[in-house]
Amino acid sequence: MMEAVVAALIGLLLGSFLNVCIYRLPRDLSVVRPRSFCTHCEKTICWYDNIPVISYLVLGGRCRRCRQKIGWRYPVVELLTAISFFVVIRAYGFNAAGLKFCVFSALLTGLIFADLEERILPDEMTLGGVAAGLLFSYLSPISSPLGFLLLPVGTDPRWLSVGESLIGAVVCSGAIWLVGAAYEKIRHREGLGLGDVKMIAMIGAFLGLQGALFTLITGSILGAVLGLLFIFLTRKDASSYELPFGSFLGIAALVITLSGSFTSGQFRLFGA
Repeated sequence: MMEAVVAALIGLLLGSFLNVCIYRLPRDLSVVRPRSFCTHCEKTICWYDNIPVISYLVLGGRCRRCRQKIGWRYPVVELLTAISFFVVIRAYGFNAAGLKFCVFSALLTGLIFADLEERILPDEMTLGGVAAGLLFSYLSPISSPLGFLLLPVGTDPRWLSVGESLIGAVVCSGAIWLVGAAYEKIRHREGLGLGDVKMIAMIGAFLGLQGALFTLITGSILGAVLGLLFIFLTRKDASSYELPFGSFLGIAALVITLSGSFTSGQFRLFGA
């Protein structure tokens, strides 16, 4: 239990850094310099006003200097990252599997909100995530059976896992790229950005072919249902409104990852 609590605290701190990435990466700004600043008055934020969640509550959701509202995204990202880390480490412990799914959940959280706010999926997270997923597929092997069926029998399990990771990344990203290309050819306008293609490649690298396919199906259903509902309620033009498909993919992958932790047979909220 203590390991999971420590992980949650780390998640709060990393969530604060993710907020920096969500704002700066789509704008091609450094995530290191300058220090955190208010996006309204651009004044540097003091350390005691930058404590995850707590500072937001103490300040009443407003900047100390200019009194402009601080976006709700900041505490939500911090709490979501903390909860994800708690669930994952409670299920797997501090090991390669736990680290793998903590990194994955953090990347997904950043991508969900970057796409939601800016309609941009930064390469640093998607392509960097593909590289991380391939590395973790060796350190913490994927157990999905689909990709393994396409690989030679007798191969070392860790290299089978790397092959599964590659197959998941290539097959699923290739499939949605073809769908997007066909849509653009028929409708003469872009229907799917390359950022979405890179994101599903990252998901495939972490979860393998089966997990990526499940994410793609679930994310597409979420996007269709919730997207159409949002368009209807806000009376936007369905023919021109750009849905944040990456956000729906991220939500689907995050739910699949966390629910997998709950059903792994290892998760216990209290006790041993």
